[in-house]
Amino acid sequence: MKIIPVILCGGSGTGLWPLSRELYPKQLLSLADEHSLLQNTVQRCASFSASAAPILICNEAHRFLVAEQLREIEVTPAAIILEPEGRNTGPAVGLGALQAMEQDKDALLLVLPSDHLLQDLGAFHIALEQAMELAVQDALVTFGVPPTHAETGYGYIEVGAVTAHRSTTDTARRVSNFVEKPDAATAEHYLATGNYLWNSGIFVFKARVYLEELRQQRQDMSRLVTEAYQSASVDMDFIRMDAATFKKCPSESIDYAVMEGTDSALVLPLEANWSDLGSWNALWRSAIKNEQNNSLVGDVLVTDVTDSYVRAEDRLVAIIGMSHVVVVETADAVLVAPRQKSQQVRQIVKQLKDRHREEHINHRKVYRPWGFYETLDAGKNFQVKRINVTPGASLSLQIHQQRAEHWVVVRGVATVTRDEDIFELHENESSFVPVGIKHRLQNLTAEALEIIEVQSGDYLGEDDIIRFDDEYGRQVPE
Repeated sequence: MKIIPVILCGGSGTGLWPLSRELYPKQLLSLADEHSLLQNTVQRCASFSASAAPILICNEAHRFLVAEQLREIEVTPAAIILEPEGRNTGPAVGLGALQAMEQDKDALLLVLPSDHLLQDLGAFHIALEQAMELAVQDALVTFGVPPTHAETGYGYIEVGAVTAHRSTTDTARRVSNFVEKPDAATAEHYLATGNYLWNSGIFVFKARVYLEELRQQRQDMSRLVTEAYQSASVDMDFIRMDAATFKKCPSESIDYAVMEGTDSALVLPLEANWSDLGSWNALWRSAIKNEQNNSLVGDVLVTDVTDSYVRAEDRLVAIIGMSHVVVVETADAVLVAPRQKSQQVRQIVKQLKDRHREEHINHRKVYRPWGFYETLDAGKNFQVKRINVTPGASLSLQIHQQRAEHWVVVRGVATVTRDEDIFELHENESSFVPVGIKHRLQNLTAEALEIIEVQSGDYLGEDDIIRFDDEYGRQVPE
């Protein structure tokens, strides 16, 4: 029997700011090894012998990044489903279940987040086999992690009576209750009672059973998810949900939409070195540490520093005489916090949003389906960017209404369209694109193209763009 992974890629990962950003969230970052958390999740599923090709549910804004990361590890998904707007895990799992039933009416699903760490694959495989035994009997199974400390950053599952379902394990219990992240005193109580497990967010069940439970418990959600799926369109390698319908869908987690209200919910213990990596403190707990109990990443120098997490992405970072701290440096932001208070970084992200700043949305390096650009400098009425276009890629045919652009090729050969003219630019050659001129930049060679772009004008925002032709299906005038 095969099991179809449904990988949920919609998280924003604000707990790991400034490394995680809205348009480059936690699941796309390489935090544990050379692969991203998403890539590790896909490979974790593939390592299970009964696993089929995965279905991924992701935000529309991340679609090309997700597809590229799958290409890098040579995985072809069964489908990549695009959510026009995040509506939590209840609707997302519904979309995955509907897609899976297109492949197999009796499809068995492994539902899991894309941004968690799970280090003991052997233990995971054993637990997964046990869950499948229960799921074929129409149980909806989740995994609970036995707590090792009074953690306030995780949700919990209160366990109930031993189940009557038949399996080779006697560790399955009924789900009594799901509880949100507790305060410190409540977490200590949960740990002392022994009746609570950390909520892993991983599930195993039949697609049909989940959809039936969703219809019974949340008829409004079930109807809108089904309508959005039935009205979906295929866009390149993606399945795009009907936006107007899906946005009407209630936003609720699978825990409360289905699992808490059903009589068929079971929980199995999962002891596989799991972490949701929801904060810098959680990442420190899971990281490899030196003799001083420090995790140091990048160009870092420390003296008299213990029990800390220090990460340098862009510059040398030096720390002296500190303990139990988190220091994270990126090109445009630096975070310094007591490790135990690193959860409060979400308050900083909220302040950035409230002040309409950009540092919670993008890094200075911004990835696009054609490559990336990196902001090098900016000031009144000007901005300087480094643009890298991958071989064979093309930017859209476009105009800007409020800015002009100067291009200088520093590596490779650019094919430039400027109104009716099409010509090549080689290294050390340049071109000027005035305001309102239709233009396109292409790399038709087998080598990378790198240019320096100087923008000038009264407004330099990325929304000053009208596309006339785009091979990636981005918006063009009708």
